[in-house]
Amino acid sequence: MELKKVSDRIYDLPAEERTDRPILGYIMGDKYSLAVDAGNSSDHVGKFYRELREFNFRLPDFTVITHWHWDHSFGTHVVSGKVVACHLTNEKLAEVQKWEWTDDAMEKRLQSGEDIEFCDQCIRLEYPDRSKIKVVTADVEFTGSITIDLGGILCEIREFISPHSSDSVLVHVPEERIVFIGDAESGDFYQNSGEYDKTKLGEMIKTLEDIDVDTIIPGHDMPQPKVAVVNFLKSERDRLCLYNY
Repeated sequence: MELKKVSDRIYDLPAEERTDRPILGYIMGDKYSLAVDAGNSSDHVGKFYRELREFNFRLPDFTVITHWHWDHSFGTHVVSGKVVACHLTNEKLAEVQKWEWTDDAMEKRLQSGEDIEFCDQCIRLEYPDRSKIKVVTADVEFTGSITIDLGGILCEIREFISPHSSDSVLVHVPEERIVFIGDAESGDFYQNSGEYDKTKLGEMIKTLEDIDVDTIIPGHDMPQPKVAVVNFLKSERDRLCLYNY
């Protein structure tokens, strides 16, 4: 997969299904650049940075983590510049730092529900040598929202309610009419077997409707028109109402 142009100032490295690598976003300002998510390994980050160098782009001065899940955060220890995360993400990453990566420890987390089968399988594929797993917390922690001026373009970063993870963060780029939402459009695979929480889904729909953008970039899919994403989420909400979930 090669770096793809989304707009004049925004590019992304597409997701890869085999080891659940998410999209990595790149936002280019006149003075600074910002990446959305840190990827699932140093290899993932290395691929991203090689692509940036091919375009003669500067490496990110900031990297924003959209939520704590391993595929979005396990590359944090090798990114350039400062890492930005909300307080809930940092709390969870501090907890995951204590995890051991032996077969026995991983099996115990599956049994306790701390981890899930899909992530366990993908981690084993991404990390043939699990001693290379290194989890770190962010350099910059915020609560609520934070705005970063990259020069000629702003990144409005804020916590929001989503059905996927309690620490969900979005990155809104008003000048480009684009918002990155991580995996927020998905259900909760840790607490709800991948199903949506109807109340949280409704809150997220309202958030997306209120953001003045044309394009939404999800964590594991290509950029989508806002109207298409909102309509899909509304259809899922209607389904939940129909079956009384």
